[in-house]
Amino acid sequence: MPDRLVHIVDDVPEPEDGSSLTMVLVLDGFLDAGNAAARAAQHLVDLSEGPVVATFDVDQLHDYRARRPPMSFVRDHYASYDAPRLVVRLLRDAGGTPYLLLHGPEPDTRWEAFCRAVREVVERLGVTRVIGIGSVPMAVPHTRPITLTPHANDPALLTGASPWRGELRIPSSAQALLEIRLGEWGHEAMGFVAHVPHYLAQMDYPLAAAALLEQVEIAGRLTIDLSGLRAEADDKDAEVAGYLAANEDVAEVVAALERQYDAFERAEDSGSNLLAADQPLPTGEEIGRQFEQFLAGLDGPDEPRDGDQEGD
Repeated sequence: MPDRLVHIVDDVPEPEDGSSLTMVLVLDGFLDAGNAAARAAQHLVDLSEGPVVATFDVDQLHDYRARRPPMSFVRDHYASYDAPRLVVRLLRDAGGTPYLLLHGPEPDTRWEAFCRAVREVVERLGVTRVIGIGSVPMAVPHTRPITLTPHANDPALLTGASPWRGELRIPSSAQALLEIRLGEWGHEAMGFVAHVPHYLAQMDYPLAAAALLEQVEIAGRLTIDLSGLRAEADDKDAEVAGYLAANEDVAEVVAALERQYDAFERAEDSGSNLLAADQPLPTGEEIGRQFEQFLAGLDGPDEPRDGDQEGD
């Protein structure tokens, strides 16, 4: 039999005055275009370096050959190993309200067992609501407000309308399965998926991270300082704008996306939406080819320093 999947510390403080306890959920590896969810999780940790209150046995969940953790080799020896960690941290918002953050790599195996382990965390620590966040690449322009898809295992939890109509068949994820299972077990779970411009999906997109955390604030009744993320978003927007100003072909493709997006907005009252089949959109390849040089310049490796040797 496998060993115990989660270990919970015994000295977690009870929520004060019977108040609710929110747990934010971020699983890396699938729903994270623009690195938005991972950046949001890191922002929360940076704001409040709280203790780890629960740890998952990653060895039972991680496929090391499919997602090999990085390690350092220094001249003639292995110096360090960045072991994957899936943990729950106890954090506090700007007003001192406690909340939990479950973050780390999405399990590659044993999803049902993982869901049961999270249920143990929820019931043992008194979590009243789980809020998952993620992001997907979409044919939307970066010059328009971030669109989000809200979802929940109880319609009463929804804080906004979904842009989708009808049923979609999509690849599953451990995060999505957990929302279903928690609902079956009588626990509130909800989430938000940010729509990231597909031509920027391979670079960090802090604007989407900020948009996700704005929704976490509302749904979790938390107060989060987002000024740092918004400053990053302004810098990124300036980088993209500078590139567009110097590359008319790329700017025209983005302008076509803007016209398409605005047409959808105007037609919304008549039932049109972002899935309208008769509205052609620029493909990811069209924009991606033009942005290849741009992305390489932003995310490329640093220039080698004096004394560095290839392969060190």
